[in-house]
Amino acid sequence: MTPEMKKEIDDIEKIIGKIMQIGVLIAAFVIVVGILDLLITGSTGYPIGVHPHAPGTILQGVMQFKSYAIMMLGIFLLILTPVLRVVVSIYAFIKERDRLYTWITTIVLIILIIAMVIGYLG
Repeated sequence: MTPEMKKEIDDIEKIIGKIMQIGVLIAAFVIVVGILDLLITGSTGYPIGVHPHAPGTILQGVMQFKSYAIMMLGIFLLILTPVLRVVVSIYAFIKERDRLYTWITTIVLIILIIAMVIGYLG
């Protein structure tokens, strides 16, 4: 492995670490905003027993500044953070020319996507 490749791989690993840190911080911030809104308004923004689950409904609730939708967005962002890490890892393995781990990580990404779709469809 050339020194340039080693430096690029090290940079990618640093980017992966930053993605995880920033993703968790943004998700936590969004959740805290939703909790503060809930505490200030005393309402989730929805009738009792009604909760947004679909991404479109969540985004619509966020645009209307409904506290429950804001908290759900934060949780959604928290779930997407490791998925983004898997995507960046695929890129890193491609750069390393590591075919085995590229395929394994791609399969993991496909499984994650299938699980999300199954979860969404219920």
